[in-house]
Formats: sequence, C-alpha cells, structure tokens
Amino acid sequence: MSSHRRCRTIGAKDGDDQGPNPTGARPMRELIEARLSRRGLLKGVAAGALAGGLFGRVARGKDDPSSLRFAEIVHGIDGTHHVAPGHAAEVLIRWGDALAKDAPAFDPRAQSAAAQAKQFGYNCDFTAYMPLPAGSGNSEHGLLCVNHEYVSTALMFPGEGDAEPAGRQQAEIQMAAHGHSVVEIRKDGGTWRIVADGPYNRRITANGTRMRIAGPAAGHERLRTRADRSGREVIGTLSNCAGGSTPWGTVLIAEENFSDYFGNVPKDAPQAEAYRRYGISSDCEYTWWRYQDRFDVTKEPNEPNRFGWVVELDPYDPRSIPVKRTALGRFKHEGAQCIVNRDGRVVIYSGDDENFEYIYKFVTARGHDPRLRAANRDLLDDGTLYVARFFEDGRLRWLPLVFGHGPLTPENGFHDQAEVLIEARRAADLLGATPMDRPEDIEPNPVNGRVYAMLTKNKKRRPEQVDAANPRPENRAGHIIEIVPPGGRGPDADHAAMDARWGIFLIAGDPASGTTLYGAGTGANGWFACPDNAAIDGKGRLWITTDQGGGAARTGTCDGVWATDVDGDGRATPRFFFRAPIGAEICGPSFTPDGRTLFLSIQHPGDVDGSSFDAPATRWPDFIEGMPPRPSVVAVTRLDGGRIGG
Repeated sequence: MSSHRRCRTIGAKDGDDQGPNPTGARPMRELIEARLSRRGLLKGVAAGALAGGLFGRVARGKDDPSSLRFAEIVHGIDGTHHVAPGHAAEVLIRWGDALAKDAPAFDPRAQSAAAQAKQFGYNCDFTAYMPLPAGSGNSEHGLLCVNHEYVSTALMFPGEGDAEPAGRQQAEIQMAAHGHSVVEIRKDGGTWRIVADGPYNRRITANGTRMRIAGPAAGHERLRTRADRSGREVIGTLSNCAGGSTPWGTVLIAEENFSDYFGNVPKDAPQAEAYRRYGISSDCEYTWWRYQDRFDVTKEPNEPNRFGWVVELDPYDPRSIPVKRTALGRFKHEGAQCIVNRDGRVVIYSGDDENFEYIYKFVTARGHDPRLRAANRDLLDDGTLYVARFFEDGRLRWLPLVFGHGPLTPENGFHDQAEVLIEARRAADLLGATPMDRPEDIEPNPVNGRVYAMLTKNKKRRPEQVDAANPRPENRAGHIIEIVPPGGRGPDADHAAMDARWGIFLIAGDPASGTTLYGAGTGANGWFACPDNAAIDGKGRLWITTDQGGGAARTGTCDGVWATDVDGDGRATPRFFFRAPIGAEICGPSFTPDGRTLFLSIQHPGDVDGSSFDAPATRWPDFIEGMPPRPSVVAVTRLDGGRIGG
C-alpha cells in the first residue's frame, strides 16, 4: 500500500512499466466525456455538472446536496490528527502495546524479537471488526484484526537512518513486527479499550507462524523447498497490506510487495523472467536474505513463489493454522474484498498494486452455507480467477485465468492451473487485460450493487498510453472507477457475470490543476489526491482514505479520510472528515455493524525525508521526548453516540 518508503525495490509501485502498454492518445476531455454519455452510469446525477467540473474548481451550492451530516475539516499539514467537529478520535492501540500477559513493557531502545512477537506490530494497515460472539452483530465487544505491512527502519531503531539492518537481531525484530494482530476490544462507557490479556489475542508474524498452502498450487514443484519438500507448508506472511473478511467470519490477509524481501537473485536463474515480472531482484529493500537462507534466492529459488497470496485466518480460534489460498492467484494483492452473489457464491475483488497492473475477481465454484460455518472452511480452494479488460464504450469483460483457455497453454509456458496462478501476472498479460494506474482497494457496495476501484496514481503513464479507463498521463493524483454488474441494484447484482459496465466515478487532485472530476457540490476542502483504501457504510456511502506517498508538500495537505455519496445529488461530492499527522497515510477503514465506530490505521507517522528515530517530523501519538512516532489504530466515534456520517 505505502509508496512512502525511501528505499524502494526496483520494479515496485512507482517502478518501470512491467506489463503491456495500453494504446491510444485521445485527449482527456474526449475520453472522459465518452464515459459521461447518456448511456453512461450517471443516472440520478447531473452529468453536465460533472463534466463542467472537469477543467476547473467547483464550489458547493447554496443547498448542500450531500447526505453526510458533518462539518468538514480543512486542508493542512501539522504533527497531529484532526477529525470533524462533534467526533472523538481516540488512539486504541499503538506499535509495541502488549497483546500477551507476559509481554514486556514497550521500550523502543531495548527491542527484541521475542518481545515484538507479543506486542502490537508496526505499520498497521487493514482492519476488520469481528463481533463477539462469532455470528452476532455485537458492536461493543469484538476482535479487531489488523495487518502490519512493513517497517520504517529509520524511525523504528535509534541511530539507524536509512542504513541496512545492523545484523541478525534487528532483522529478526523486523520479521516479528510484520504480519497480523488479533486484538480483543470492548467499548466501556463509550470508550474503546483493548483487553490486554484477552484469550483471542494473537500475533501472526513473518518468521514465527506456520501456515498451510491450499488450493490448485499446493504441492506444486515450484512451491517446494529444502525446508518443505511437500510444497504445502510455509513459515509466515509479510507485506500485509489491505484485506477483507468473509461471510463465515474469517479474515483475508493480502500479501502485497513480497518482492522487497528476497535478495541475491542470480541473473541466469531458470525462473529469471518470472522474478522480473514480479520485481524480484538483488536490489531488494530488506537484507533478511543475509541471515535466513529462505530469503536468499540463490539458495532457495522457489521461496518467492510461496508469497504473494491471500491468507485466510480464523480469528475466533487462536490455535487455528492460517491458510494461503492459491486459487485466488499470486500477485501484489492490495486487498481481498468479499460480497455474496445473488446465487450464493462468494466473489472476491482484488487490485494488483503496481503501475500498469490489473484488477481481478475470484468467484467460488459453489455457494457458501450461512447456517454451517464449518462447511465453508475450504470454499476458497475451488473457483475461477478473472482479470478485467475495460473497453472504451463502457463495456467490461472478465477474462478467466484458466489453464487451456486461450493462450494459457504449454506453448506459452503454462503446463497446469498451478502455473497459471503462480504466474498470474503473465497469464493476465497474455489474455489482454487492461493495465491500470495502480489498482488498490476494490470495494463492492452491497447497497447499490456496484464496485468501486481505487486507482492511486501512475506518474509513469505517457500520453500515448492513456485510454478511457486511465485517461490522464503522468497521473499523480489518481481516480476512482465504478463497475456495474448486470442484474440490478444491491442483492440483485450478478457479480459472477463475465460482463459488466463501467464508468469514471471521480478523478482526484486539486481542481486548480484543471484535470479533475468531482460533483458540482464539492467544496474547497472536498478534493483529495491518491485514493487508496475505501469502506462502505450502512447507507452505501463511500469512505476514501489516501496515500500521497510523500506528496503532501505538493498538495498542501496531509493524507486523510473523505466521504461521499455514490447516488443522488451528492454523488462524487467528497467531504473531508479526518486528517492524518505529517508523514502518515490512513489505511484500513472499517465500521462496527451499528455504524457508530470507524476504525482507522495511522501508518508511518512522521516519516518524511530526513526524519529519524531521534529527529522525527512528529512524535505522534505520545508526544513524549525520546519516544518515536508509533503507528496506531484510532477509533472514531460521535460525541452524541450517533452513526458516523449521520
């Protein structure tokens, strides 16, 4: 998710084009107006007003069209967080807070891997609130499931700057800070608190958690290593970005920038082309390969193939073994958002978060059983993975990544379904999928049945590479696409269909730039840049978090949370709700079932160029001299106890 790291892997999010290039160089206005035609998707919206906002700033009218009932905050940059008036944003849990009874008190100058494995991890990302007991709608007692994407070495360890890990001990601390946390939480007197010795509390780490590999690629020769000759078990998960939750009460943990962790890559390796397609090179971000052979590609050439999957975890069973579900494909998953289709099958949407990569969906082969939780245990091992091709006339075609289908044959290097899934990117290349501007969260909306794809940015796109779905060259601010499955609204939508319609919902950035698209009621603080994660509230409204990747100085505002209607007069009319402290991005928005709490991850606070453990840009959230900034989850509530957004 985060593009904020200062030592990026070659081929990572803002790297070179690694996929086939789209063609065509039609003017942006012409491309977008084609998607605002009378056959477009803007029913109930003044399309002309949206088009009029394409090349200039729009102002909120006298009659506020938005259904959102909060007063906006203002753009700006400072060292703390801000939330809309009438709301409280309380820090719920911070990096280093204890999750186990015997966890030591957090001491950033005396860290150890053993301590970190019992403490809340670093750089929190995806969050999911899972009610207690399982299957209930309890909104005041539950489990908060949180991903930990990566570590910011300069801010995490004293005296490090941008240096490589000092040695094995520091590398092991980093591994323990990755992964996932399950935290029991309870609302007491209107305030959320962690249950520090809760029986469900658990850490999943990169180096201490055994996982099972399941699905079509399990046991394949390209997943076998010296430590696991079966190809069915792996230690740990890493680069855990966004995710999702299933209807049967498990969480899906996405593995994103796994290429950052593997080094010593031989140039003449048999899998050299496959490594290149995923950005795996000796110029990696971490140096774990110096201390563990499994991250040394020369010694373990198949270990990279065991990452880049979606991991399913049962948070209600602390002894459960997490499972990597290979049927969902291997790429840099930003998330894995579920929706139950009208025929009972489960559809999972996911973006491959890199420039010129693709949007995918997975459709289970059979429907889920809402009455018997155990019957869904292996539901995600059987189904079809699809990739999206966008057409200029507003059609969308989902292309199946199935061995033997079209070019996915031995003649092109695929010998079974496992290889199609292991090399999902190359399979999608051959099928002719549409390369997108960094697809991140892909959020299905159960209220209106549509799907919202966050396209964060792509400054590498050249004018001759623009197309209708990616209409802006050197796209530094991103946009949001709306996908409309056939069948009707809400539960009538057929998410399993192979055809759909699409349109541009919003084009982000400062309207003063002249190339943005917002609703006519958007105010001076309603615009934003680089949509990243998203959540849908109980009324079907879209809540958007941003990741400018160090671009705050350019836009004049920190990252934050904006909310907008998706239908009616307030469609595509964002309102600014929450602002992050300097250097941070906002991740993982999620609501309690009653809509009265919004959880947000504040990732890498204080991480700006030149910042360090001893001289951070902010000491949020503790503001104690000598204490570094600490990634944290905040719980946002209304002071009057009402629903967030009104």
